[in-house]
Amino acid sequence: MNKNTKIDIPIMADVASKGEQIEYLYWVGCAGAFDLRYQKVARSFAKILNHLELSYAVLGTEESCTGDAAKRAGNEMLFQMQAMQNIEILNGYNIKKIICTCPHCYNTLKNEYPDLGGHYEVINYTVFIDDQIKMGNLDLDKNPFLNQSITYHDPCYLGRGNKIYDAPRNIVKAVYGEVKEMKRCKSSALCCGAGGAQMFKDAEKGDKEVFIERTEDVLEQKVDKLATACPFCMTMLTDGIKFKNKEEEVENLDIAEIVAQALDL
Repeated sequence: MNKNTKIDIPIMADVASKGEQIEYLYWVGCAGAFDLRYQKVARSFAKILNHLELSYAVLGTEESCTGDAAKRAGNEMLFQMQAMQNIEILNGYNIKKIICTCPHCYNTLKNEYPDLGGHYEVINYTVFIDDQIKMGNLDLDKNPFLNQSITYHDPCYLGRGNKIYDAPRNIVKAVYGEVKEMKRCKSSALCCGAGGAQMFKDAEKGDKEVFIERTEDVLEQKVDKLATACPFCMTMLTDGIKFKNKEEEVENLDIAEIVAQALDL
């Protein structure tokens, strides 16, 4: 299959205009919409959804930022404005289940929208994919990656924030056989350096930036691949690998890309 083939992704407005209802809304997020590197992740996850032949759609141009960055940066009023706009659209479409590829979107929609009237079943894509594997809907037994080594970086908003540690590891193990754990992992994992709106501000004074420190944790494992599950982590750790001139040796792949590659989508 040509990896650049146009993907048919249902738009919620089109679905609703036909009087139809979906089971899942895929929340693409700002990175999936605008960041060239993370667009590849959004495409990979959409391919997986199409492969599963699930009833889903995206909001398209109706989707706006969840307000995560505004809230972390201390602008509560802007966050609430963004959230209320999204909730009005989601409730207008009678959305019940939302799948997120971004842990920041996931955390905000799941834990902060209910206070403003947004009540949904919010699912992180690693949990969703792990469940699909367990149900036998994704056959990852025949894959070409078993001879390669891989480590996994825990995103703060997925791990410590929402206690999702096993699902992404189960997926990586299903494809690569095992995960070489960094010394700082799971609840002790080090942040990539971008969370809490740090992504959008200049570095503060210090001896070393956080993303360099975390990249050194990765390189210490002497692996072929790094698995990430967050757009911020993807950006920071890819930059760290480039900074260390190791991009020819270590490839940073998102969980969705790993599964899509294993399925040859």
